[in-house]
Amino acid sequence: MINKSFTDPVVISGYPDLWAELMPSARQVADDEVLALEAGAHDLVVHAMALHWADDPVGQLSQARLALRPDGLFLGFSLGGETLTELRQALAAAEVAEMGGLSPRVAPMGEIRDMGSLMQRAGFALPVADSLPLTVSYETPFHLMRDLRAMGENNVLAERHRVPAPRRLFQRAAEEYARAHATEDGRVRATFEIIVLTGWAPDTSQPKPLRPGSAAMRLADALGAKEIGLGEKARPGRRDDED
Repeated sequence: MINKSFTDPVVISGYPDLWAELMPSARQVADDEVLALEAGAHDLVVHAMALHWADDPVGQLSQARLALRPDGLFLGFSLGGETLTELRQALAAAEVAEMGGLSPRVAPMGEIRDMGSLMQRAGFALPVADSLPLTVSYETPFHLMRDLRAMGENNVLAERHRVPAPRRLFQRAAEEYARAHATEDGRVRATFEIIVLTGWAPDTSQPKPLRPGSAAMRLADALGAKEIGLGEKARPGRRDDED
């Protein structure tokens, strides 16, 4: 979708073998706290599904920004705040009923507005944050939990309970989940939200916003609408764009 060729890409991820297969020409870098990147060495940096694991996401973005040449592109992909809302609700209801309280069982993930703000703090030009919601279905909630464990997405929160949870808690959660989020064919649905971040290393060739008050055309003219002053009211039965 971007009409530009890239010659020195790098991918930051926890799964280098997967990304080496998808992007064989790209350098692979582990998603460590301090990234193995050189300043200004790349024209494309891809942060692939690892930001939601970062203790310091701003630090990750800032390091990626410094690794870009002027007008280089950053693409970031991360799980967002709507991810696993169904599982969160089911676990919370089950824990209140069975344990009389709540504990952190699903990690908090960034909301799209917050992620966009982080891009600005990291110094990217023309930052954009998009949300890609995905709904999938599983045979049972236990199949979902098994899949999450296989993905390496299990609970590593510092404040989590260290004592193994009783079996009845997860059985109750599965019942709550199936009751509230069943599909028509008897399966259960699960939501995953992918936040897509796009930003550029600043460069003089990039478009700049115009000064306030420098517009050459009124917005009403551009929209073909009739402008109504603050003290005026539209006549009943009349559209604002009618003369």
